[in-house]
Amino acid sequence: MTMNHAGRRKPPTIHDVAREAGVSRGTVSRVLNGGRYVSPAAHEAVNAAIRRTGYVVNRHARSLITGRSDSVGFLLTEPQEKLFEDPNFNVLLRGCTQALAAHDIPLLLMLAGTQDERRRITRYITAGHVGGILLVSSHSGNPVVEELRKAGVALVACGKPMELGSKVSYVAADDRDGARDMVKHLLSLGRRRIGTVTGPLDTSGGVERLAGYREVLTGAGIELDERLVVSGDYSRAGGEAGAERLLVQAPDMDAVFVASDLMAQGVLAALHRAGRRVPEDVAVGGFDDSPAATATTPALTTIRQPWDRISTEMVRVLLAQIGGEDHAAVILPTELVKRQST
Repeated sequence: MTMNHAGRRKPPTIHDVAREAGVSRGTVSRVLNGGRYVSPAAHEAVNAAIRRTGYVVNRHARSLITGRSDSVGFLLTEPQEKLFEDPNFNVLLRGCTQALAAHDIPLLLMLAGTQDERRRITRYITAGHVGGILLVSSHSGNPVVEELRKAGVALVACGKPMELGSKVSYVAADDRDGARDMVKHLLSLGRRRIGTVTGPLDTSGGVERLAGYREVLTGAGIELDERLVVSGDYSRAGGEAGAERLLVQAPDMDAVFVASDLMAQGVLAALHRAGRRVPEDVAVGGFDDSPAATATTPALTTIRQPWDRISTEMVRVLLAQIGGEDHAAVILPTELVKRQST
């Protein structure tokens, strides 16, 4: 054991174990969190060092040493109604809850959709009431990410934070590649006047999906027509309004790539109201493969985000960070799912 300034013995830390074992603190953290990606020799060295140093491997002792709570916060920086409207949030919340349950760690749901709520939640988090944060839906200009980062709070974002992507851990689907796959699919059907309802352009997902759309059209030699591009907000109402604008601006549109399944529900409603048949007149592709994709008529062709893996990876990266590892970025592949809307 090491000594503090008053001459009292301090409990051994993860750094003491790493030094004794001759490995990095990240390797020790991986052993403590299940031993994935650790060689048998390193695993045995860490376990031997734990025995020699007397390191106490339980979360209660760890919370006393670190001064952090033994719970994790699921922080949604969106208006509260979006938790119930957008099925993606519920899928992600359920997956993170299950992943943490495997470690017997409780998950606290935190909603901070207004400036005042974000200030209160930030004060609560930085006071040490939770051991780490799983951050969902952070828009450009949202101060929460930078404030938590400066306070040293363990943090993993779902999606790449636009301003701090190289300084904050995040797990994301490959938004750009997924968009490319969808637009290529629409082109393969012979569609050439392909519109898009984008996601919010103050989020990385919105920006990357629009970039993928533009890349494929340009690569196919199709001149970009900005009348075919309208912005959305990932809501059903936003998709409906976007489709109505497209029908006015580009009435010859024969396909539309919608940046979320929930918005695609609104697009389908607007097309039906305008007398456009799907997919005969206008093919429609979404993004997410959320429950909204199979609740439409016709069922929606979409890009599947691997929600189970996203949840699992967010929890894994967060626990590793709490255990002493540096921040990390994980980008997961998407998959085209063909249904009746194309």
